[in-house]
Amino acid sequence: MSERLIAVGICTFRRATLVQTLESIERQAVPEDAALLIIVADNDDTATAAGVVGEFAARSVHGVEYVHAPARNISIARNAILKSARRAGAARLAFIDDDETASSDWIAKLDARLNVGDADAVMGPVQAIYGADAPQWMRDAKAHDTWPETGPDGRPIAGHSCNAMIDYTAPAFAGLRFDPARGRTGGEDSAWFEDARRAGARFALANDALVTEKVPLARERLRWLMLRRYRMGQTYSDLHYAHRPKAALAGQFAVALAKTAWCMVAAAVSFPSARMRNGNAVRAAFHAGVMADLVGRRQPSIYGASDNRQTDAARIAGTEPEDCKK
Repeated sequence: MSERLIAVGICTFRRATLVQTLESIERQAVPEDAALLIIVADNDDTATAAGVVGEFAARSVHGVEYVHAPARNISIARNAILKSARRAGAARLAFIDDDETASSDWIAKLDARLNVGDADAVMGPVQAIYGADAPQWMRDAKAHDTWPETGPDGRPIAGHSCNAMIDYTAPAFAGLRFDPARGRTGGEDSAWFEDARRAGARFALANDALVTEKVPLARERLRWLMLRRYRMGQTYSDLHYAHRPKAALAGQFAVALAKTAWCMVAAAVSFPSARMRNGNAVRAAFHAGVMADLVGRRQPSIYGASDNRQTDAARIAGTEPEDCKK
């Protein structure tokens, strides 16, 4: 019996942590009937990651493909991964970020959940690893963790690219591409999975397919979390309300305004508890992002710059860069 091919796609842009990500994929317990192909799409102007990937490929037990996919637009890199996986004949395609580390059974857990046969895409959690000086309330709230939001049936209602696997033979993914118009603002993965869902893709959750991510010092701040949620609110509104009549948008704005006010009041009432106060502030930021999108405030470009330049530009625009927790 011929082996199934499972591809793992990693987009990268000048991140030293790519090495740790690749090493964690190298250690994967691959299903006996499958082979692994690691595809790295370098989104830099020049092929800055070629040496790192080439050195890794020379000693890897898996197939490794490096793709230079310039420049400074993450949708270009994601589409390059789709093309390479399709050309290689991959039956399944997993996504992970270049600052994450996968548990040794990550691939096996995602693959096993897809094998149940009731889903076309499976999402897993991302657990944050904090530095020694991170605020205690942030640790207690697990503020940087990413757990897929689920509906009443326990299934994810949206998808993300920081820990996921798709059945690449499913009709919903045929011809589907990441939108280059979102490739500098973020939200491109949320939009891609939403398009797949509307095309009939079924989502499932794999709670035991764990990925971890070390939280940089610059992100261990309430401000960063609020700006992240603000941008998530913008993306959510754009995906779900953009095509509604103006009268409906006015009503949705009123709802978002009421939710923002409620969260702010809750933050004030719960002031003595840092966890509750800050949690409510972060939720208020999400609803403020919804309102911002409804009145036409465009998301800033955040991809394709150095970390410092991204942060400076995002502060001016009213949001901040991050990878996939949209």
